[in-house]
Amino acid sequence: MRGRNREQAALSGLVQAARGGRSGALVVLGEAGIGKSALLDAAVANTRDLRVARVSGVEAEMELPFAALQRLCGPVLDHLDRLPGPQRDALQVTFGLRAGPAPEPFFVGLAVLTLLAEVATERPLVCVIDDAQWLDQASAQTLAFVARRLLAESVVMIFAIREQTDSLGKLPELRITGLAEKDARELLESVVRWPVDADVRGALLAEARGNPLALLELPLSWSPARLAGGFGLARGHGRIEESFLRRIDELSADARLLLLLAAADPVGDPFLLRRAAANLGLGSEAGDPLHAAGLLRIGSRVVFRHTLVRSAVYGAASSANRRRVHAALAEATAREADPDRHAWHRAYATAGTDETVAAELAASADRAQARGGLAAAAAFLERSAELTADPGVRADRELAAARAKYRAGAPDAAAALLAGADLGPADELRGAMISLLRGQMAFASATRSAESPGLLVDTARRLDPLDPDLARQTYLEAFAGAVFVGRFATATGLAEVATAALKTSAEGPPGPRDLLLDGLARLYTDGFEAGTDLIRRALADFRQGVAAQDAIHLVYVVSHAAHTVWDDEAWQELTMRHLRNARATGALAGLPFILYQRLALHLHQGELAQAAALVDEVDAVGAATGDGQPPIAALAVAAYRGQEPAVSALLDEVTDTLTERGQGAVLTAMHLFGAVLHNGLGHYAQAQAAAEQATTYQLEAGFAGWALVELVDAAVRNGDRAAATRAFARLAARTGPSGSDWGLGVEARSRALLTEGAPAEPLYREAVERLGRCRAAFMLARTHLVYGEWLRRAGRNGDAREQLRTAYDMFSSFGAEAYTERAGRELAATGAPIQARVVATPTELTPQERQIARRARDGQSNTEIGAELFLSGRTVEWHLRKVFTKLAISNRRELRTALRD
Repeated sequence: MRGRNREQAALSGLVQAARGGRSGALVVLGEAGIGKSALLDAAVANTRDLRVARVSGVEAEMELPFAALQRLCGPVLDHLDRLPGPQRDALQVTFGLRAGPAPEPFFVGLAVLTLLAEVATERPLVCVIDDAQWLDQASAQTLAFVARRLLAESVVMIFAIREQTDSLGKLPELRITGLAEKDARELLESVVRWPVDADVRGALLAEARGNPLALLELPLSWSPARLAGGFGLARGHGRIEESFLRRIDELSADARLLLLLAAADPVGDPFLLRRAAANLGLGSEAGDPLHAAGLLRIGSRVVFRHTLVRSAVYGAASSANRRRVHAALAEATAREADPDRHAWHRAYATAGTDETVAAELAASADRAQARGGLAAAAAFLERSAELTADPGVRADRELAAARAKYRAGAPDAAAALLAGADLGPADELRGAMISLLRGQMAFASATRSAESPGLLVDTARRLDPLDPDLARQTYLEAFAGAVFVGRFATATGLAEVATAALKTSAEGPPGPRDLLLDGLARLYTDGFEAGTDLIRRALADFRQGVAAQDAIHLVYVVSHAAHTVWDDEAWQELTMRHLRNARATGALAGLPFILYQRLALHLHQGELAQAAALVDEVDAVGAATGDGQPPIAALAVAAYRGQEPAVSALLDEVTDTLTERGQGAVLTAMHLFGAVLHNGLGHYAQAQAAAEQATTYQLEAGFAGWALVELVDAAVRNGDRAAATRAFARLAARTGPSGSDWGLGVEARSRALLTEGAPAEPLYREAVERLGRCRAAFMLARTHLVYGEWLRRAGRNGDAREQLRTAYDMFSSFGAEAYTERAGRELAATGAPIQARVVATPTELTPQERQIARRARDGQSNTEIGAELFLSGRTVEWHLRKVFTKLAISNRRELRTALRD
């Protein structure tokens, strides 16, 4: 601990915060031997009033799913009964305690967060995770998620790791560097108590670079005589492992073999080690030299002098000796009790191919996948493929491994496995499935999404004679890709996908997926008249719960289809269902898209406060997953509120990011929001330019249809009737077939804007009536506004006041500042007095406090709120106490009056 005052203070402060009811996380970074483990030991040395849970990553265990997490949580699983049922079930499935569907990874994280928070209600909890670079991927992601969500649980998490990783990258860091020269010299002198040549001492200090373990271990590799004159000093080896290996080389053959056996076993179970040693003919005396040398201690656990001893001995061993010790460990591991470790050791004990072992690994992959351990499943399958002799079976396993690697977030490794699968013997179905995965990977890529529609269409064609149902599902995926990339499509866009999809047909009575596919294909080839009815029938089936699981998988294309055909009832119902399911299952990966859809729906309904709350939730999901998104949601809300400076500040960043990523549909939405903003501000030239950018891709539907409404509005105001007339013709071709009040309402409004004289009035009235019957409250308010403006220009000030007052009051209640001011100016021009709006100074709640307060006001419990926001119940309670203080209230009941939307 020489020279470590700063580091010790940081760690002790974190532990002390837990005693005070706060939580925290810290990543201790530094090279091997720098003293991380010693600092962790010191941090928890005097914590009898705390509970300490400790686990170390083990290199040999990296492929076993949730292995480290289970070791950390194992001693506290008696608290499982305190968890909400779904969270308890998720952990039991994850740890193999019961069967069930694989839980979403982030839901497992929420369950662990709740478990640790419950444990800490008895005593503050300190979790120490050493050698985090060797955690299995599932454990690393889960623990990082938990660490990011800690706040008021009295739980501290300290990670020690050699180099920063993506999963831990968003957490506070404490970087450990070498000792100062004075401290390094004193430490060296504590080890070398005999005379040492000054040059040799200088060389040792330079070689160690302040690394404490190097200063302790390197001199032990040399005799006093050699150190005195420097004879035989290895120049520039710079590796502590070499020091350990030189000491190991002096041991007996049996001691070296026992040390390798311990290095190959990730469990650290002395009974398992003794059984495996007996399988190798090693007696208990083989461990005596290891204990005497301080390299290995065999007690209640098997503990190495340092993890570098483990890695050094295993790395230096011959492949034959590695196979020998893994075979002994496989024999000593009960197949029934621990089939996955048994199979893993057998795999590493096998040279060449062995179908029996390969089949065992494939079975282990199935078990790992059932527990949500995708990375582990991929590793099992990859090794299974390596041990498979049959070329066709090997290619199938490589494909399965690639699929698991991709789903586990390792696209490069997946691509390499696909290349291997491609080399297998010709097989049409396997080839098509390889092509399908490549298309899906392209769609998810930040740089190759524009390629995905073409790849998926080619795949669907290949699948058509082999698996027609899967082929049609692939065409729907191709539609999703084509919609998403929009204007950035390369050789294959919406038209090409639609043309290809028309050549396939459903086998038997069409289900909702079939109707949706056929409707989209017709819509993008023959127009809205041909496709809208099929799409509306599909949406009706989805709303009735027919093939509800399909609706979940196809949420992107289903939601897009709903507002493409101007069906806001289906849009509302289906997105609400998807949102409930995503929150209930912890499906954070798909949650941002659903939140964006809900946000747009709230804007459509004039619910700007609710939309703003979802901005906070989008940000919270990004924080929970560590995957930040460009500020799309914030820009949308600012545009509808009429906040030009906020939109200007965000627009360039968002536009550049979306262009770089090839997200054409989202870019269209950004231009639409710009048109809404400028129409509200009366900047009609800018509004027209933005709307034209949003509608430049002729085939694009969805938000591009909304933008046509903005284009008619802005072009009429600019006196550009030709542009307005062209935009209206495109709009009417989309709204007419819809048969919905929303679609026909915006059509009547736009036609009224283009109509001169008295014939315009019945159109305005029709628009008001129709929009009043659907969810389009924001467009209804705008229709009252333009109708009132038309009446005022006609000299009918009394009638105009009625419409303008309605518009003014609606916009004011929405919080749409620009449109409120525009309506106010028009109302004042009629001579009507405008009562000054009393704007209460809002209480400064943070975004997270707003989300929690709204949910508490609506009757949700702390546990329910925590489940939706991925927080522990104790953190929710802590936030609520702050909310009560800020709002000067004392209980939840008072939130109903103290908290307004």
